[in-house]
Amino acid sequence: MSLFELPDFDQHEQVVFVSDRDSGLRAIIAIHHTGRGPAMGGCRMWPYADSVTAATDALRLSRGMTYKNAMAGLPIGGGKAVIIGDSKTTKTPALFAALGKAIDQLGGRYITAEDVGTSPADMQSVHQRTRFVAGLEGEPGRGDPSPATALGVRVGIEAAVQHQLGVDRLQGLTVAIQGLGHVGFDLARQLHEAGARLIVADIDPSRTQRAAEAFGARISSVDDIVAAEAEVFAPCALGAVINPSSLPRLRCQVVAGAANNQLATDDLGEQLREAGILYAPDYVINAGGIIKVCAEYYREPADSVEGRVLAIKQTLAEVFATADREGISTRLAADRMAEARFS
Repeated sequence: MSLFELPDFDQHEQVVFVSDRDSGLRAIIAIHHTGRGPAMGGCRMWPYADSVTAATDALRLSRGMTYKNAMAGLPIGGGKAVIIGDSKTTKTPALFAALGKAIDQLGGRYITAEDVGTSPADMQSVHQRTRFVAGLEGEPGRGDPSPATALGVRVGIEAAVQHQLGVDRLQGLTVAIQGLGHVGFDLARQLHEAGARLIVADIDPSRTQRAAEAFGARISSVDDIVAAEAEVFAPCALGAVINPSSLPRLRCQVVAGAANNQLATDDLGEQLREAGILYAPDYVINAGGIIKVCAEYYREPADSVEGRVLAIKQTLAEVFATADREGISTRLAADRMAEARFS
C-alpha cells in the first residue's frame, strides 16, 4: 500500500520522511494544509510498531490540526511531526537537533511544538537548528499551555450544559473526569471552583487521591467512569474513548472533554445524537493550548490569549445551533464550519 492509499491521507500538501544516521532519528512530518498560514502542530514521540502506523498517526493528527486551528480562528494551518522511538529510553538532544535541521529545510512551512512524549527542553534542542519552533522554555510570557486548554474545556462545558440542559451555571452539576494529567487536574480545579461535583478516574491512584482531598471528588475506575451517573462526561486522557462498546454504557447528557480524537469512528457522532447525548467536538473545545502557543510564537500580547480561549464558548454554541438547524451531528457541523474557513 502506498502513502496515497492510506485511509487517513486527505490531500495532504506534503509528507516528509526523515532519517538521520548519526542520531538515529526516524521521523515523519505531515503538512495537511497551509491556506491560512504555515502549518503548526506538535511533535509526538511514540514507539510505533512500524512506519505505516507512524505515518497514519501523522496524517490523522496533522489533518486534525487544520480543523482545530481553523475553528479557533488562528492564522495557521495544520501539521504534525512524529518520531518513531521510546521517549523514555531513546531521547537525545542530538536526535531533536536533527529534527530541527529537517524542519528548517522546509523553510517555514511547518512550525513544531511539544506534544506527547516531548518537552520544552526537547524543543530547545530543535531550536538549535531552526527558528520554526514554538513553546520554548525560559522566554518571557512563555509557559505551560495546559491551563489555557483547561479553561477552554471549562467554558465549553458551560456552553454544552446551557444548550442541552438550559442551565447557565455549573453549580450543583456532576462532571465525571477521565484523566487527571496537567489539563484534567486543572479542569477539575476550575469545575470545583464553579461549584460542580466531581467524579474522577486516572491510571495513577495518587492523582485521584489528590483530587479527592483537594476537591472532595469521588473516585471511580478508568473503565467504570464511562458509565458514571453525571450530567457531563469529560474525557481528558486517551482517544477513542467513545466507541461501540462504551457508547451504550454512557449515562450522561453531555460529552465534553480535553482528549483528542474522542470518537473511535466518525459515525459515532451521529449515534450520540440519536442517543440524545450532546457531543462537544474535541478539536473545538480543546483548542486553548494551541491558541496560547500560537500567540506566543507570534509575540502577541499575553492578555489576548484569554479572550480567544473564552471565545470557544461562543464557537461551540454556533456548532450546536448549526447541528440542530440542519439535523446533523455536532461532529459533522463542526467539520463543515471548519472546512468553510480553510477551503
